[in-house]
Amino acid sequence: MSVDKGSGTDKKVGSQNYKGFVAGVFSGVAKLTVGHPFDTIKVRLQTSDATRFSGPLQCLLLTVRKEGVAGLYKGATPPLVGWMFMDSIMLGSLTFYRKLLHQTLFNPNRIYDSPSSFERRDNLSSSQVHKLPTLGHAMAGVMAGATVSFIAAPVEHIKARLQIQYSSKKSERLYKGPIDCARKIYTHHGIRGIYHGLSATLLFRSFFFFWWGSYDIFTRLLTTHSTLSTPAINFWAGGLSAQVFWITSYPSDVVKQRIMTDPLAGGLGDGERRFASWREAARTVYRENGVRGYWRGFVPCFLRAFPANAVALVAFEGVMRALP
Repeated sequence: MSVDKGSGTDKKVGSQNYKGFVAGVFSGVAKLTVGHPFDTIKVRLQTSDATRFSGPLQCLLLTVRKEGVAGLYKGATPPLVGWMFMDSIMLGSLTFYRKLLHQTLFNPNRIYDSPSSFERRDNLSSSQVHKLPTLGHAMAGVMAGATVSFIAAPVEHIKARLQIQYSSKKSERLYKGPIDCARKIYTHHGIRGIYHGLSATLLFRSFFFFWWGSYDIFTRLLTTHSTLSTPAINFWAGGLSAQVFWITSYPSDVVKQRIMTDPLAGGLGDGERRFASWREAARTVYRENGVRGYWRGFVPCFLRAFPANAVALVAFEGVMRALP
């Protein structure tokens, strides 16, 4: 009897993990559709100075004028494919890590048995005992961010290099597309070239602590103090927590983009390499523009964060509820 019960539990856990990964695919597509034009403007501002673009509006107008609307979607192919896997792995692993932390570090039985417990278990309702605390959600976010970084780093690296090709003529570009970009980088620099910027990506995604921690806080507040439907709560909590994430993480993203668009040199013929380390890139940003340099391109990023991530989380939560 006990074997059958365990088997049923395993199937249920496996089903939940499967749902998390499938929902992540839909989340990635939704995010790309809404957010990529904003992301192109952001990356171009982050990797240029005021002599090229004075601000986001000029960047948008010049991009559309010289390259058409399609210019806003340059570099969209890597995230179109990559974000489906990235969001699938990130949100799927987030679901897994939440359960893992709930069953281990934040296990209600372990909390009750601990000498540092502040409250007796029999004074708590069942829902309070078994609910993962906000710290657990934040920790799960960091763990999921680290996991997905190993897919995100090469995807974002190739995307960024394609986004800063300003010519409207393909014949004048170093890279004809994402496959050509990956092939050339691998030919001259191997797998290390493809993963250029991995450490910066890991640091940037450690700020998922604030994203998923605040998402839990906003979800609880809206559930308790509003009459919004579940999809509406997902939308507002997702959008607001994304803003918290970008406010805390944006300077690290600027440095990451500088590193990812830095010439790799070698046989690529893309120029001379400028940054030997993350610290050197960060110092260069400060030397060029002071503290303001760490926030260049923040406006399109901030405008993008709410709708793109809110729609992505609505898609994720909706698919999670819809799947059997």
